[in-house]
Amino acid sequence: MIIRPAQVSDAPSVAAITNAIIRDTLVTFTTDDRSVDAIAEDIKTRGPAYLVAEKDGRILGFATYAAFRNGPGYAQCREHTIQLAPEARGQGAGRALISALEDTARTESVHVLIAGISSANPGAVAFHAALGYTQVGVMPEVGFKWGKRLDLVLMQKILSPDE
Repeated sequence: MIIRPAQVSDAPSVAAITNAIIRDTLVTFTTDDRSVDAIAEDIKTRGPAYLVAEKDGRILGFATYAAFRNGPGYAQCREHTIQLAPEARGQGAGRALISALEDTARTESVHVLIAGISSANPGAVAFHAALGYTQVGVMPEVGFKWGKRLDLVLMQKILSPDE
């Protein structure tokens, strides 16, 4: 397995992964599929902050980050997304993607990475905790999908603690 920067040609594979998660799970509160064109634009815009895990020519998952909030006071903070194809889970792809994404973030002077995790995804909370992310809050019932109110678990990792 290799971790590499995403290319626009990866957009259909990324769309297949993320749209299955949107349609079939409560992992994301999003209900609308993402278009291949929108994902391709994200890949172009985010550059090295959009990574894919690939094995034998197949995309297993992706990780990326974007601004957490607007304003100069948040300039060194990003919120990340990581999603894997079902067959890639538990195989080390997630850990490899997050590690590489954190390395990229450090080169871009990102001080804090944030994960916003659906309460319907306790595995993601455990995954992030195992990688050194700390739970810093829960926003009760801010998500709504399939007739269910869902909490948002906020976790963060300080990447440059010596600053």
